[in-house]
Amino acid sequence: MSTEKRTFTAEVQELLNLMVHSLYSQKDIFLRELVSNSSDALDKLRIQGLSDPNLLPEGDLEIRLDADPEARTLTISDNGIGMGRDEVVRDIGTIARSGSREFLTALKAKQDAGGEGTAAATADLIGQFGVGFYSTFMVADRVVLTTRRAGADTATRWESTGDGTYTLDEAARPQAGTTVVLHLKPADEEDGRRDYTDPFVLREIVKKHSDFVAHPIRMRVERQEPVLDNTGQPVKGVLPKTVVEDETFNSMKAIWTRSRGDVSDDEYHEFYRHLSHDWHDPLATIPAAMEGAFNARILLFIPPKAPFDLYHRERITKGVQLYVKRVHIMDDWKVLLPEWLRFLKGVIDCEDLSLNVSREILQHDRQVKSIRNFAIKKTLEAIGKLRKDKPESMRTFWREFGAVLKEGLAADGEHRDRLLDLILCATTHGDEPTPLADYVDRMADDQQHIYYLAGTSLDAVRHSPHLESFTRKGVEVLFFADPVDEFWLERELTYRDKTFVSVTKGEIDLGTGDAEDEKKDAAERPQLDSLLQTLRAHLQDDVKEVRVSGRLTDSPACLVGDKDDLSPQLEQMMRQLGQDPPKTKRILEINPEHPFIGRLAAIHAENTRSLKLRTYARLLHGQAILAEGGTLPDPGAYSRIVMEVANEAVTAGAPPPRAAIATNDPAPSASS
Repeated sequence: MSTEKRTFTAEVQELLNLMVHSLYSQKDIFLRELVSNSSDALDKLRIQGLSDPNLLPEGDLEIRLDADPEARTLTISDNGIGMGRDEVVRDIGTIARSGSREFLTALKAKQDAGGEGTAAATADLIGQFGVGFYSTFMVADRVVLTTRRAGADTATRWESTGDGTYTLDEAARPQAGTTVVLHLKPADEEDGRRDYTDPFVLREIVKKHSDFVAHPIRMRVERQEPVLDNTGQPVKGVLPKTVVEDETFNSMKAIWTRSRGDVSDDEYHEFYRHLSHDWHDPLATIPAAMEGAFNARILLFIPPKAPFDLYHRERITKGVQLYVKRVHIMDDWKVLLPEWLRFLKGVIDCEDLSLNVSREILQHDRQVKSIRNFAIKKTLEAIGKLRKDKPESMRTFWREFGAVLKEGLAADGEHRDRLLDLILCATTHGDEPTPLADYVDRMADDQQHIYYLAGTSLDAVRHSPHLESFTRKGVEVLFFADPVDEFWLERELTYRDKTFVSVTKGEIDLGTGDAEDEKKDAAERPQLDSLLQTLRAHLQDDVKEVRVSGRLTDSPACLVGDKDDLSPQLEQMMRQLGQDPPKTKRILEINPEHPFIGRLAAIHAENTRSLKLRTYARLLHGQAILAEGGTLPDPGAYSRIVMEVANEAVTAGAPPPRAAIATNDPAPSASS
């Protein structure tokens, strides 16, 4: 096949331009990215080799470095799974699956925020978005990749100078794997580029960033060795001889097999960076050993920031890795952890599983289920320790991962009580989120329920009319504004023997008023009941009942549901998921002390059939929907009602027509 020239997509061209002209000073990162790619390729080949041994090479699975100072080239090669031509186009030529657009969007957002410059932002995001291969253009002005898929007869050569185009051609490669040749830019310490042909520099980078890679990273290195006599002593006057031999740069130590006291925090953090490609330290490190009938070790990390694909479960491929006897088996976190812990990074190493274990076997394996529960327990303990000892870190965790953790409340009854202990909630008391335990401690002795309000946003719930009576009586209410809250709050939950009660459902009784108010209410009740019946008749297509509210003190009306009704937010989410829930009629509660309700009562007393009552009833219903942050079913109709009422008010308060005003102007003629 002849040489084929292609053009990068606009997104990739923008990304390449960023890489070539980046101000990022930590340019050493390119080697970590290429080594990581090679390590993944070796893992994939070894796993496929379990079912097809013919795919495996004769020698060791390894990563090799080769530097040529005269030609200014650095070569990184492996004998892993390799790629076919289509894979090169898909994964290297377009990186359409690698999140290039998300990377650029996230980077621009960080730069616009002003808290971090291009350097720090790029360091944080390169590995996270899977665009690490393109970091090579920070140190090279030409990159040549030659790769051969295991089991294939031909290889593919990919080449680019980062100018917006690349070429594809057939090539020769004696065995499967990938070779990347970097034609290096001149070393420039001020610009962050070191001499990447120097073995000392390469050794240092590998030790720092890739020491824990499970495959050997080797390089042919020259060293001077003295000439020895028969007694083993150096021969005087004879120059040392030059010896060239392989040196393995990485230790390949399984850090999770060492006891906690033998590993420093810096070592754990570096291992986390190796796994996650995150430039920051983790919020928490969770090393633990499970001993007994089943033996396993876990080393898990809680990242400091949510990845861009946290809510795209199908795109999360590397979170927690499964090892068997320190041999990497798979990256399938769904087998090892529940979805509500998908933010974790790390390793689980099982001593007693078979190396050729399949995903289907793991799903039903009793040992894996025990290890899964052990990992969940240790993770929840670590989060609890964060809440107790590092409240600021806990707030960071909750901001990034709180919504995901709450998925466990909707899905997992076994761990629900422990999860309730960990959640933080916004509240009517103070600006900082509060643990449930602190809320219960602040409750009055006679308060039997945990009151909460759920909605589409914190701003909406903070200004909800449903809070008025609670605020006046000093009763604290919790706020929930994540979509998942609608699901777990629908369950009948208790915490420390206190039941959760929505302030938007059922009737709320926070205590009666004084005796005089009760006598007044009793005297006015018959007339008020008649008004309620009239409003109910005018709104019968939209509400199931109209009643006096125990929630309102300032607003004229609000909408509430019965105890078992679906919330409007949950109904809307079900429709977005393609379901068609039946329409739920809610209850309109009115505040008899509000001037507007008093005016309606006066109109009703004069004429129970007044057409104004129908207009005002619809106005009241629409206002109640808007006050809770809801969406009007027919905004156009409501707009016409508002204009009708406004026009009536303007007309009632307008001066009489000019013709009726006494003036000194001459009377108009008959013809006028």
